[in-house]
Amino acid sequence: MKGFFSWFKGSTKMKRWMLLVLVGIILVGYGVASILIAKEISFFEIGKIILLFVLGFTLTIVGIVFAQKRTLELLIEASDLRLEKGSKNVNVNSLIFNKKVYNKGPNIVVIGGGNGLNTVLRGLKNYTSNITAIVTVSDYGKLPTNSRKQLELLPLENIKDSLVALSYNEQVMDGLLNLKFNQGMLRDLSFGDIYLYTMKELYGDFAESIEKSKEVLNITGRVLPVTLDEVKICAELDNGMIVEEKDKISEIVYDKVTKINRMYITPSNCIPAPGVLDAIKNADAIIMGPGSLYTNVIPNLLVKNVSRTIRESKAIKIYVNNIMTESGQTDNYSISDHIQAIIDHAGEGIIDYCIYDTGEVVPEFIRRYNLDGQDLVEQDVEKCKDKGVKLLQRNLSTIEDNSIRHEPKAVAEAIIQIICDDLKFRDKQSDPEYVMLNSRLKQEKKRKENAKPIFKLKNKKHEMKHERKVSKFSEKYKDRVESIKTSDEQIEKNRIRARDEEQW
Repeated sequence: MKGFFSWFKGSTKMKRWMLLVLVGIILVGYGVASILIAKEISFFEIGKIILLFVLGFTLTIVGIVFAQKRTLELLIEASDLRLEKGSKNVNVNSLIFNKKVYNKGPNIVVIGGGNGLNTVLRGLKNYTSNITAIVTVSDYGKLPTNSRKQLELLPLENIKDSLVALSYNEQVMDGLLNLKFNQGMLRDLSFGDIYLYTMKELYGDFAESIEKSKEVLNITGRVLPVTLDEVKICAELDNGMIVEEKDKISEIVYDKVTKINRMYITPSNCIPAPGVLDAIKNADAIIMGPGSLYTNVIPNLLVKNVSRTIRESKAIKIYVNNIMTESGQTDNYSISDHIQAIIDHAGEGIIDYCIYDTGEVVPEFIRRYNLDGQDLVEQDVEKCKDKGVKLLQRNLSTIEDNSIRHEPKAVAEAIIQIICDDLKFRDKQSDPEYVMLNSRLKQEKKRKENAKPIFKLKNKKHEMKHERKVSKFSEKYKDRVESIKTSDEQIEKNRIRARDEEQW
């Protein structure tokens, strides 16, 4: 009985449809009663009865249909783990998140490494289960620990981070896989290292063991190493110098006041891991970036046949551009410079679309990056068009731990919008895939409209001038920047005055 009365709670939104059905039944009943008790029926009375029948049946059917629709939504709210915590009153199209239909989402391959790759994965797992993360397995010249040598383990940090990003509960998975051992033979190893080693022993193949982890860890999508060979990422600088340690590239470039001429990997003939090329061939969309251009994005494209397979693929090729330049790697780089660097290393036709941020971040945060020689990436749109790349500007950035980051949901929405537009162009609006994606995008749009904007200024166009260590939109925020500068100068004067007084 208690369960029955729960249907009449305000949160269920069922009473309105029950009332509509009741009104419809009453109208139909009144029409039937009018026929039964009437001795004579005029044309006017016949018209009135017919109208009551039609209206009554219509209201009854509409009420029943919407009551059933709302019942399905309530079932989804109660049982679908993919919905955000506290999410209520979902659209009936959320039935697409039923596991069987959810698996029919677009087949998306994400190539990269580091935080940029994981940002994209976190966003896309809300739209499809068909995600393949292709990551670099490299120690970048670092010496492996004794424990890793004994177990003959490849460096697995990027693999573990991607597994965490694709998990349902990232916090729990992160704590589990990155739990470090501090004693005995397991010293300096994490549980994730031992788990992946065990899976390798069980299945006899490293790539297959990671593939099987999808089922064991119950994650969305799968993670593949780009190669099973242990590679080094090397840079040839403009001054002819060769740097064979990834961690020293930025430092040397900055100190020598030079720039990166090209990247290469050793051994140069390393082959892709099993499943990598097939994943690229079967993809509906291939995503590259964001992330360190020369050490996280381009190295994956240098593995044998990877770039060629991407170029030949019929998938939509999307590059998510960085918001900020990176000191020692992409100093003074514009969007077209990022795109050209990828083309130079991987060939023409490697990028169809480039998604970039509006660049509207409050100056206080830009200033912190300026102090380290970083700045907003210049948006030279016309040069990008000359390269045959379509541009999509979206509000992608957020502030996290006082750092400018890509917002996972915003990046995913931009990617899915491109896929939806492509499906619409091919007249596939009725396909479950399009219905699924379009429904989810509408949900996210409503969520954003109801959310309060924080930390950043949105949707205002501006012109940016390129100067190292100076905000590109300093003119726009001139008063605020001047205020910050004046405040700093006054603090410095007070400090000098106090020091002089102490000396006297």
